[in-house]
Amino acid sequence: MKDLKDRCRVVTLVILAILVALFGFYGLVKPVSNGCDMTYMYPTYIPISSQKNVSSGKYRLYLYHEGWKKIDFADHLKKLNGVPVLFIPGNGGSYKQVRSLGAESDRAYQAGPLERTFYQEASLTPEEGGLEMDVASLQLPSQFSRRLDWFAVDLEGEHSAMDGRILEEHTEYVVYAIHRILDQYKEAWDAHAREGAAISKSLPRSVILVGHSMGGFVARAAIVHPRLRKSAVETVLTLSSPHQSPPLALQPSLGHYFARVNEEWRKGYEVQTDQAGRQVSDPALSKVVVVSIAGGINDYQVRSRLESLEGIVPKAHGFMVTSTSMKNVWLSMEHQVILWCNQLVVQVSHTLLSLIDSKTGQPYDDTRKRLAIFTKMLRSGIAQTFNQMKQSQTSMQSSLLPTMGERGSQVHMLPECPANVQWSNDGLEKDLYIQTETVTVLAMDGRRRWLDIQKLGSDGRNHFVLVTNLAPCSGVRLHLWPERGKLPSNFPVDKRVQEVTSKMVHIPSGPAPRQIEPGSQTEQPPPSAVFMLGPKDMRGFRFLTISVAPRPSISGRPPPAASMAVGQFFNPEEGQKEFSPLTLLSSSYSQKDIFLKEDHPIAFNLSFRISLGILPVTLSLKTAGCGIKDSGLPVKEAGDTENSTIPYITTDILLSNYESAKRQISIVRCRAFVFTRESFYILALGYSFPAIAWDVTAGLHVIPNFYAETIAVDSAPALWSSTPESDKTAILLLVDPHCSYKSSITISFTAAASRFLLLYSSQIIALCFAVIFFALMCQARAWDLSSPIPSMLRAVQSNLRMPFPALLLIVVPISVALLLSLLIDQSVPPLSFIIISTLCYLLANGFMIILLSISQLVFYVAAVVQIFIKTRWQLGDRVRLFRQFVNLSSGFFSLKVVRFVAANLSLVIAVIASTLVCLVHPALGLFILVLLHAFCCHSALCSHTRRMDFPEYIKDVSDRPSHFSADSDHKSRDSFLGDGYSSSPESARSFADTQLDCFHHRHGLLMLHLLAALMFVPSLAAWWQRVGTGQSFPWLLDSVLCICVILHGTCNPKPDSTFFSFPSSSIPSGELRMYYIYQFAGCYCFLSGLALAPYRVFYAMAIVGFLSSVLNVLHKRSREKGEAHVKRRKHSHRH
Repeated sequence: MKDLKDRCRVVTLVILAILVALFGFYGLVKPVSNGCDMTYMYPTYIPISSQKNVSSGKYRLYLYHEGWKKIDFADHLKKLNGVPVLFIPGNGGSYKQVRSLGAESDRAYQAGPLERTFYQEASLTPEEGGLEMDVASLQLPSQFSRRLDWFAVDLEGEHSAMDGRILEEHTEYVVYAIHRILDQYKEAWDAHAREGAAISKSLPRSVILVGHSMGGFVARAAIVHPRLRKSAVETVLTLSSPHQSPPLALQPSLGHYFARVNEEWRKGYEVQTDQAGRQVSDPALSKVVVVSIAGGINDYQVRSRLESLEGIVPKAHGFMVTSTSMKNVWLSMEHQVILWCNQLVVQVSHTLLSLIDSKTGQPYDDTRKRLAIFTKMLRSGIAQTFNQMKQSQTSMQSSLLPTMGERGSQVHMLPECPANVQWSNDGLEKDLYIQTETVTVLAMDGRRRWLDIQKLGSDGRNHFVLVTNLAPCSGVRLHLWPERGKLPSNFPVDKRVQEVTSKMVHIPSGPAPRQIEPGSQTEQPPPSAVFMLGPKDMRGFRFLTISVAPRPSISGRPPPAASMAVGQFFNPEEGQKEFSPLTLLSSSYSQKDIFLKEDHPIAFNLSFRISLGILPVTLSLKTAGCGIKDSGLPVKEAGDTENSTIPYITTDILLSNYESAKRQISIVRCRAFVFTRESFYILALGYSFPAIAWDVTAGLHVIPNFYAETIAVDSAPALWSSTPESDKTAILLLVDPHCSYKSSITISFTAAASRFLLLYSSQIIALCFAVIFFALMCQARAWDLSSPIPSMLRAVQSNLRMPFPALLLIVVPISVALLLSLLIDQSVPPLSFIIISTLCYLLANGFMIILLSISQLVFYVAAVVQIFIKTRWQLGDRVRLFRQFVNLSSGFFSLKVVRFVAANLSLVIAVIASTLVCLVHPALGLFILVLLHAFCCHSALCSHTRRMDFPEYIKDVSDRPSHFSADSDHKSRDSFLGDGYSSSPESARSFADTQLDCFHHRHGLLMLHLLAALMFVPSLAAWWQRVGTGQSFPWLLDSVLCICVILHGTCNPKPDSTFFSFPSSSIPSGELRMYYIYQFAGCYCFLSGLALAPYRVFYAMAIVGFLSSVLNVLHKRSREKGEAHVKRRKHSHRH
């Protein structure tokens, strides 16, 4: 019964691992639509000559020129007078990828700045210096004063994300390129001076760095390089660049290089003080600003968590923004798409041009001003984080807008619409007095609508929201009034009318759908702005007015309704819905529906208590019926407080009996607009509103024209460094209150599996090492107890038994992680961290069971096939050909060199592998070690199979010559098994059992070191690409760690000497057991996985290898001296 439970447990894990892998890979290879426009260009690349003393002669530097006409390169270089920008390509990238940025920058310089809008601008937080710099008051230039000169480095398309040595060489060349660019401007300046030409502006003092992927990290590494000139780089912009750790954190030297550079950055922002605590000098990086742009959910290669600058760059010197929340972009894009996506490239080009001071012709020297420009040009006015959205419990407007504060303070700081925007209050027609909580604007009718705040905002409806596609200032204006009508000139300043139009926040709007019937006119554009006020904003005011600009008539007839606005006083608590993790999980088999009746709040807030970054959901919104009722439009003269009602018409009525519905509407003498066939149909169908999602890591995610979408945010939940807020995702639906809706929520298994693999693949890799170490621990324990050594499959299976030892192997490392988090960060990860970590460990067991089963099956098949073939050949030894082959082979094996190698095979393999590790590449040495393990596994299993399954073979070969006897056939193998093992025919059963024990132990070492070799495969691929181009030696760290791994494989070839007993004065009897060493190594690998640093498993393997070599030396010395410090287990027999 116990074996049955174990097998069921194993089968369940295997099925789970296969399903996660299949669904995950399917989700990753599925095509993704990004919505980006293509960028077109006419590129020319001008080579920049290199100095003779440059060590990296294989790399090149180019200057980009946009235009289809041929130019003289030398003459063009003499005319350099722009601001230098250096583009650094990423992993396997090309210098030609600069063409999109270079082309759009040239067009932006010629066309001028983007058209000004009057939406709410993003603001700096207090931590970012918002108290000292007001982004809204920052005036951008009306014309760019200087162009951008784009340079690019040609790094030969090398894979810098896979090898730390390549990354370091790229950094050194970028430092040289920065100096060469500044020198090139000096040469151009001197050439102008010799020719007597007029020289404008000043020489560039610094270079702006723009890096894609690993190029962004190379840019940061170059800034802290000791040979970089002071103030040579002060602005860095990265595109989809990892900053926290490598995307593939497999190579120890690569992870160490990242950690070293990040530590230099942390020190670079520290204030230098003397012993008395007085400031000696400014921080070394006090002038450096870094902005990281993340691609969002569609970037599978680099996740947003890796692109964050948190803990590396202070908030006053940089920030991360996702492309989904970027101003005028609002798109998630793949890793390479971010280089040519026109929406993003245009915004980046204008941002960099806006950094140039028109007075000096150089980027602004003030760090705060540069950061403010980045904020103004890249960030949206919508709150970027979940904390900003929840910062006020009493004001709903804080979810989208910065709070206005009390009357008389920040209210007066709100900018008014500029005077050059044509607008006349006298041109407004008769005022409309709205008597209902919901106000609707269906056309630009030139009217001003009055809303009584005290009357309409009662009964808890003390929040106001307006969603519209009218542009602020030119299309609509909003004011707060203390009283109705015109105010005298001597009215107190703090009680005058306040214009709040600038609080309108721009939201993305997708293209308006074309209607098929009736008519062919395009429907109204979707809403492009949202305006919110809370109780604090409206305190002290009596009325809110919405003034709509008039639209001129076309051919004497009013134009069709092409504009809309819907406003509402609402209670935010009525529009909240929370989903627990159990509710979401239950939606996998039972769809969860939400019904919204008419007159529901416009702002409908969905709160998920589990991050949609790990459990994406498919959210759909379908219209059940639409219409308008209680419009509040007056029939009598202005000032009349009576209501008129437009009958409510459902979509079904409109589609089935349009004429009858139109006659019903015609009965009402509504003069707001003319009901044509087209405009009436538009009114009935309602409007497509956006959905807005927030996440702690990914920030803002906006879905325009929301109907049905699989919503996933690029978050980083359930990690060691996660906070409880990271387990939540908030979605704000802006829905038409005139319509009833049916919303459905289901889990997307494909998206969930792909997100799981993306987020936790590094953790699973490290946990696979923990599984192997725990299995070796089980084998060492069996050896200490003089029991048969279990197979790796049996050891993994036994470690999964509940409650022990499975619970112990899981709880101990996680408890250590929680304790360290509490001691270091004074915080505890959320509960999801424990759940996901346990799930990752179980999946690692499942993957290793599959790998162990396949490898063991291959070894058994190979052994049976070899014995079968060899038996048939030996039974036919009277054949002349076979005798000749035996004579030749016996002569070869009698050579002294061959006999020395056979007798000292482990030593020879260790020397060869170590040489390859130190001089060529670590992966080659590890694969040599893996081949040794495979040979020993095959030999041991062949011996076991021959003795157990082919007894007739032993009898047949007993009369053979000595050079081909069974004993001599295994003589070399017996050297691995020690003196306590016998291969004589009399102890055939014991020898077979011993060979099986040896196979099981060697199989465990094989799997451990195979995983270690596979960790270096990406680095090996990058090394192979550079063959013949002057490679350098491997990093010392990698070589030392791999040598220790080799020592483990060669010094511990058999399950013997698993502990060493040593005398101690303080301890009566001390023992150093491999059982405890493997247990410690497994726990350390577990913690490395929780830290998402799989390369650290090499530290555990190095310690195991070092201790194994120490045990081996002590073992030999004890044998030579005849001491009894080394204990052996008694020889056991299987019966």
